Amino acid sequence: MNYYQRIKDLREDHDYKQTDIAKILGTSRQQVGRWENGLQMMGVDKYIILAKFYNVSADYLLGLIDTPRKLREE
Repeated sequence: MNYYQRIKDLREDHDYKQTDIAKILGTSRQQVGRWENGLQMMGVDKYIILAKFYNVSADYLLGLIDTPRKLREE
């Protein structure tokens, strides 16, 4: 799976809109769309924010592993 598809799938699985994620990341909805479509690379700082937000490891977000690992137990 492409890394950009993973961030889109996570957003949709959690029923968030691009505008919701844009607010969390401090950017625009259009920028989130560019990341989700693979048109631009997202910075590592944004991956860290998303990993913490979704409670998944960065290697899962990047598509390096297919099974999500939690950062912390809830």
